[in-house]
Amino acid sequence: MKDIKHLRKSIVVAAAIIGVIFGLVIPSISLFVRADSINPNVYSVDDKPYGITYAQWTAKWWQWSLSIPKEINPAGDTTGKNCMQNQNGPVWFLAGTFGGQAERSCTLPAGKAILFAPINAECSYAEYTNLKSESELRTCAKTIQDKTTQIDVTIDGVKIQNLDKYRIQSPLFSVTFPTNNVYGIASGTTQAVSDGNWVFLHPLSPGKHEIRSKGASIDFTTTSTDNFLSDVTYHLIINP
Repeated sequence: MKDIKHLRKSIVVAAAIIGVIFGLVIPSISLFVRADSINPNVYSVDDKPYGITYAQWTAKWWQWSLSIPKEINPAGDTTGKNCMQNQNGPVWFLAGTFGGQAERSCTLPAGKAILFAPINAECSYAEYTNLKSESELRTCAKTIQDKTTQIDVTIDGVKIQNLDKYRIQSPLFSVTFPTNNVYGIASGTTQAVSDGNWVFLHPLSPGKHEIRSKGASIDFTTTSTDNFLSDVTYHLIINP
């Protein structure tokens, strides 16, 4: 028993040292979650941060994003004034844009993991009334995401490597569209599937940080040009 206690103590100390090296605040619940071998401050796609899968967290991100009315939705915000909308739990969600560039300032508490997507896609029965099954929703989301032509993320000037490996398709999930939602469709609850390239960060150290997230897609299959660009810079202040 004495040897086991010493081993556990050594693991905790090593995790704390890693947190200092990479400027992270690692809460006790995450001490034994694997770090990604390529990007040490990013959760591995095989991890279960805070007890659920990476894919389930991406569904939660969409439920958060689509539940917020258009006039206060963080994705339509150019300054960061709406970044605190509906933020609950151990993970803080950052929004991209509805298209174009944005530069936002946002303050959040220490100890929050951060989840965002440089580019992603989602299909629901409410938006695509011709779709009748989960497999059709999955194909729809994949087809949109397959048009991605550029993804780029930097954290405090350090480029996140191999973003293709962080492509995740969600499980089927329920989403409730409010009145005056971002898609301009009828309010109500439906089901959806998402597909996207994601970055899931361990909690950052207290102080100032900058996240630059950029994603672009082009539809080469249509006669008209269908281009999309989301390019957002976050100036974060992590409160101690």
